[in-house]
Amino acid sequence: MGWDSAESDGSFESWRQRRARKRLRPGTGQPLKPFRWWQLLSRSLFYLRMTRDDGTEALYAVSVNHMGDSETGEVMADLYLNGKHSAESKVPAAFPVPGGTIEVAASNFGLKRCHFVGEDGTEFQLTPDPRSGEGRRAKFDSEHPTASRYTGVVSLVVLIVGLAILIPQLLASISVIPPIADTIGSFTSPFEFSVWQNTAITLITGAASTERALRLRYNWLLDGSAG
Repeated sequence: MGWDSAESDGSFESWRQRRARKRLRPGTGQPLKPFRWWQLLSRSLFYLRMTRDDGTEALYAVSVNHMGDSETGEVMADLYLNGKHSAESKVPAAFPVPGGTIEVAASNFGLKRCHFVGEDGTEFQLTPDPRSGEGRRAKFDSEHPTASRYTGVVSLVVLIVGLAILIPQLLASISVIPPIADTIGSFTSPFEFSVWQNTAITLITGAASTERALRLRYNWLLDGSAG
């Protein structure tokens, strides 16, 4: 479903899809487990309802356990079709579905992508389960758009400030390593905090990135550095 045409060109997108296809494994047919409240920060669950060419409806669900596989520790994305396990893949994942692909990518704080990408170039995010962290955050945004917008701004500011404090300290600690110090000299951070203060800053920046992940917002420099 879309793979043959993708493979025929030599684009980077084709190469990425071919890699994703190699990670695909067939499903077990097991039923989709309902979302539980204690999974708010450890699991993501999204849905895509589609109408097939024959007029029948199909409900796809993507479930991701951020704690990783119990045996390998790898973060896996599971695809369900009408409540039955249809396929699985290590993230980043690309599941072929009628008319396009469901793309799933994760960060250290949650998902950064769970989108349907159509063969015609259309793209949109799947709908989060209302009981999930992403679903509750989306409901907050719908019911309180102004407060939601300010929350997003605060998260971004906290993340920027936190990294501006932590990164110089990290560079300073690395620069004292003899080979590095002998080559480029040592660097003195303008910030000096105790261990518990740095721990608190790390936790706060992690919380900011988690809030952004609940909205599937990701920046490789900000959120990647926080991870």
